[in-house]
Amino acid sequence: MILGSIEQLADEAAARQAIATIRLDLNHGDAWLKTRSTAVSELAAHYRERELEPDTIWKTHSTKVTYEGYLNKWILPRWGKYPLVRVNAGEVELWLRSLPLAKSSCAKIRNLMSVLFNHGMRYEICNRNPIQLVRQSAKRKSVPVILSANEVQRFFLFLVFGKTLLCCWPSGLGYG
Repeated sequence: MILGSIEQLADEAAARQAIATIRLDLNHGDAWLKTRSTAVSELAAHYRERELEPDTIWKTHSTKVTYEGYLNKWILPRWGKYPLVRVNAGEVELWLRSLPLAKSSCAKIRNLMSVLFNHGMRYEICNRNPIQLVRQSAKRKSVPVILSANEVQRFFLFLVFGKTLLCCWPSGLGYG
């Protein structure tokens, strides 16, 4: 059985991740669920293998890069070692509220976690999606201020008299 090339398996962690993915394939099903506790990191490895590989065409490159970023920076450092059966909605909800991110970014992380668990259910790695119960709004905290055309004109006139326009105009248009 070939796990991958030397370039793909550059270190021990990459080799372990490849083995975890194959192990999930070999040992899936209800009996496996009852005898072994799968970690979130193993589910993420399986998801990466099936959904985020360069040759998969149903997700764009930017989506794959974004998902990898959320997995590596936020989800796996916190939840990677957790057994799937121990992940619960209340704890995920509290964690999302504690992150120093905008609500919309937290909602994206929540949605990716839900996608992971749906993937696990589809491949019979887990039998539930606790993230469905996580409440996470994507609404802004405050309404943005939108300037009218008249207010923009007055603002530029103010800048001209302060001689700031000459300094900031070229860089604002990409010329500096």
